[in-house]
Amino acid sequence: MEEIVRAFTFVINQGWAMYWGTSRWTPTEIMESYAVARQFNLIPPTAEQAEYNMFHRDKVELHMHEIYTKIGVGTICWSPLASGILSGKYDDGVPIYSRAALKNYGWLKDKILSEEGRKQQARLREVAVVADRLGCSLAQLAIAWCLRQEAIHCVLLGATSVDQLYENLQALQYVPKLTPSLMNELDKLLGNKPLSRKEHPPRVINNPRLRKWLNEIEYFNTSFILSEHE
Repeated sequence: MEEIVRAFTFVINQGWAMYWGTSRWTPTEIMESYAVARQFNLIPPTAEQAEYNMFHRDKVELHMHEIYTKIGVGTICWSPLASGILSGKYDDGVPIYSRAALKNYGWLKDKILSEEGRKQQARLREVAVVADRLGCSLAQLAIAWCLRQEAIHCVLLGATSVDQLYENLQALQYVPKLTPSLMNELDKLLGNKPLSRKEHPPRVINNPRLRKWLNEIEYFNTSFILSEHE
């Protein structure tokens, strides 16, 4: 880990980049990188890129929440449409020209046609009713839903056409319309809201080494704030 953090610090000091981030790292790995950066006066990562969407919630909402809160690392969400599943185009199966019909995407086709995939499509039909009520597409609602989450700071979009990109960008105007009551309604329709952290505490917090780093960082941040006001 020290080698990784030193390498990115060198890249930034050379002026080749302004920041560095992580992708699909575990909470322990992120905290270790911060601990190494503090110990050797290096530059820590500023963002974690994590998969997050209506059907993939646990990591961001539970296991990473305290990490984001403690050290303020930004969260970049990838796959907000779950490889197109949340666009609604697989409601009646796999269209011949869709991504899931491609040779290298057999895993996606199997996922869509599985029993769990059929259950997801049934839930999406109910979510689509909410989208109609808001006057947006299912894809726009799925993207706006991601942006409405407290831990998400940025969403990565993947578009195959200019029209699709424009449609996805329009999701921004629907974020303010997702009121707490509407978010609760969506949670009930999806039926997969993670347990609260009190009921299901993140496993990483039980890691003595990680807990030590969290406590050190909390102390460091508090000391820094106090010193600024002296």
